Amino acid sequence: MPSPNLGRDDVPGQPYAKLLASAAVTDEMKERLRAVAAELDPLRLLEEIRAIQHHLATLTSGKTPHLAARPDGSLDGFLTGLATAWQQGEVRATHRLAPRPARDWRTRKDPFETAWPRVLAWLEAEPDRVARELFERLQSEQAGVFPDGQLRTFQRRVKEWRKAAARQLIFASSQDAA
Repeated sequence: MPSPNLGRDDVPGQPYAKLLASAAVTDEMKERLRAVAAELDPLRLLEEIRAIQHHLATLTSGKTPHLAARPDGSLDGFLTGLATAWQQGEVRATHRLAPRPARDWRTRKDPFETAWPRVLAWLEAEPDRVARELFERLQSEQAGVFPDGQLRTFQRRVKEWRKAAARQLIFASSQDAA
């Protein structure tokens, strides 16, 4: 049964506005409604919801929850945070995917396993050579063995060698100084 104060053609509105417009609600109740509405802060409510979701997700994962620092509850703080909010991933903690552990195993046989000692000799003799040049040199010496599609794999191997060589230089020089 429709409300006696609202007609069929009334414009839909928030329940709060409908209650204030209704003659069935006492003036005292309308004042209480206005006081509650004046204190409502949707941004603070959103922060509280997200904090509780995060707390619940932490509890369900078996971890000990900790209280985070309360962010700035102002509209300016909320709008400023929107620019970088996407970097934190899913807002709802219950919907975030757990990060995968780093993988340290090979999925295929190393195509450069037999040729790598020769490449190492080239790298040690000329460490400033670009990986593409070394790959082309390898292709010319062993025609048909290494297709162009393996260039990126070769570049990764050279990069790993350079990283290890740099680490050895740094730590060797620091041990000599000690």
